[in-house]
Formats: sequence, structure tokens, C-alpha cells
Amino acid sequence: MPAKFYENGVRSGLKEKKQLSDFIDGLVSTYVKKIESCELTYVFCKDAYLLEMNNNFLDHDTYTDIITFDLSDNRKEMQGEIYISVERVRENAKLYNTTYNDELHRVIFHGVLHLCGFKDKSAKDQKVMRENEDYCLEHYKKELQK
Repeated sequence: MPAKFYENGVRSGLKEKKQLSDFIDGLVSTYVKKIESCELTYVFCKDAYLLEMNNNFLDHDTYTDIITFDLSDNRKEMQGEIYISVERVRENAKLYNTTYNDELHRVIFHGVLHLCGFKDKSAKDQKVMRENEDYCLEHYKKELQK
């Protein structure tokens, strides 16, 4: 099932949604073997909305660029909701000297990588996560050029 993309009071500027959804499906198939179904919902929102979610669901009183909820009932299906703060993505793009579009896609891939089992709490896990984000971003850009 294709990934769904919603905008909650913001404009994400996300283009090529069909291609992105297809790429995400391929990613899931590559990283998770024997998956029978995949249903991902991305919600683009403002900082305040994500801060409230971070407080209410994770008991964190900090701004963040992404929160990923794994709603899967078993290992044969993947179901998740991924919330992304467009404001944080813009700030991080400036901070990391990259484009908004690249940072947006990096965060999109970050969320699905979490659902595929990747962690980012330790320095070692963060390195592996970043390598996989870079891999996804590079290959997605190549897909768009075809």
C-alpha cells in the first residue's frame, strides 16, 4: 500500500509523492524480509504540534524534527505514523548546510528506517542510521533522475 502524506497546517513542499512512496516500499522490502503489508502515514506539521506530541506521548519537553510511532501488530506487517516538523527540518537544513529538500527526505527516510528496526540512541547506532539515511538519499536522487 502506498505511503500517505498529509499536511497539518503547513506546506511541506514535497513533490513526486508517488515516486517517493514507491521508493519507500522498495526500502521496506529490502530491509524487512517476508513483509506482507506496509501502511505508512506521514504527517507534516509545525513545531508546536510536534512538541505537544513529544510531551504527551514520550514525556519529552523538547523540540524534535520527527516522531515515529510503530503501530504494527506483528512482524509480517508494517504500520506506522511518522510526524515531521517542517520548521525543524528548515532549521536543521541551515544548521547542517544542506538544502531543505535533502533534509526533508533524510528525515522521511529516518522514520521508515526506525520502523525497519534501526535505532539511534548510541553513537554506534547513530552512525549506522546516518549511513543508511545517506544511502537512501543518494539512491532516491538517482531514481528521480531516471
